[in-house]
Amino acid sequence: MVLLKSFVLAGLTAVVAAKSAVLDLIPSNFDEVVLKSGKPTLVEFFAPWCGHCKNLAPVYEELAHAFEFTKDVQIAKVDADAERSLGKRFGVQGFPTLKWFDGKSDKPTEYNGGRDLEALTAFITEKTGIKSKKKLAPPSSVAYLTDATFKNTIGGDKHVLVAFTAPWCGHCKSLAPTWESLATTFANEPNVVIAKVDAEAENSKATANDYGVTSYPTIKFFPKGSTTPEDYNGGRSEEAFVAFLNEQAGTHRAAGGGVDATAGTFAVLDEIVTKYIGGTPLTDAAAEVKKAAESLKEDAQYKYAEYYIRVFDKLSKSDSFAAKELARLEGILKKGGLAPTKLDELTTKTNILRKFVEKVTGKDEL
Repeated sequence: MVLLKSFVLAGLTAVVAAKSAVLDLIPSNFDEVVLKSGKPTLVEFFAPWCGHCKNLAPVYEELAHAFEFTKDVQIAKVDADAERSLGKRFGVQGFPTLKWFDGKSDKPTEYNGGRDLEALTAFITEKTGIKSKKKLAPPSSVAYLTDATFKNTIGGDKHVLVAFTAPWCGHCKSLAPTWESLATTFANEPNVVIAKVDAEAENSKATANDYGVTSYPTIKFFPKGSTTPEDYNGGRSEEAFVAFLNEQAGTHRAAGGGVDATAGTFAVLDEIVTKYIGGTPLTDAAAEVKKAAESLKEDAQYKYAEYYIRVFDKLSKSDSFAAKELARLEGILKKGGLAPTKLDELTTKTNILRKFVEKVTGKDEL
């Protein structure tokens, strides 16, 4: 009975092992599989008791499955606690250590990038030109910063919201999809960057230390032109982040993508529209809008101040222009399929046109 049980367990273990796409390396096969095969190979040196190794394991397995269709790149691992000679041979001093063997040299380079699937996949594609056939999430709009790129990103002409994270952190994993969605929402804002720093990666932990990050996730906001951040302590829903950034950066984004109902509108110009509806002659209102728009030239949305001028010009030729143009643009928006930048542009124009149409409706009722 004991013998049968052992046999069954051994069989189950073999089945589980067979499912793994990661190559297991030991001293007797290392040279043959890695150094003499001519195939680029990413090798993880791990220890079974290492917590970070356990966190990396499912990601590393997924990485191997993502490239198992090709025979031109290999994903492998070494139990460096059991096979200490291999760890010593390649200068492994901590776990997990990832080393890249290019298939030509026996001297590897150490991988110090992010330990998420996207970062690892991008690294292999960059090194080999081979793209994963596994359907990954759409390209991320999050800026993944390192010690080198962080200093080049903050303090310039962009507002930067940064999440300092760790691969093993449960709260970080919960935040991740919201952070990705937030970055997509602000992807069309040239003055806003949604960034992330892997605070435990070798190439970015110094930055985390510089800013006193001791828990995860820690979120900091760097206003444009400043390297001194303010801690973000608000809610962690996309709506909360969007509201915070709109206030800080003067943007008009809407949670989930697109722009809000105030995008492109200016209170000073709306007041002139109101006066026009109230009886101010169109030529006088048009001249006043043109003059007022001059003071808005430094505003990031200035081109929409010019759109007010255009609407007044069109109204001088047809008093039904605003209503007809609003209906046309709403029809286009309803069909969908627009590129994000075009969607923002048309939505913003409808915000402005609606000011005229709503007011005109009120005038007609009088």
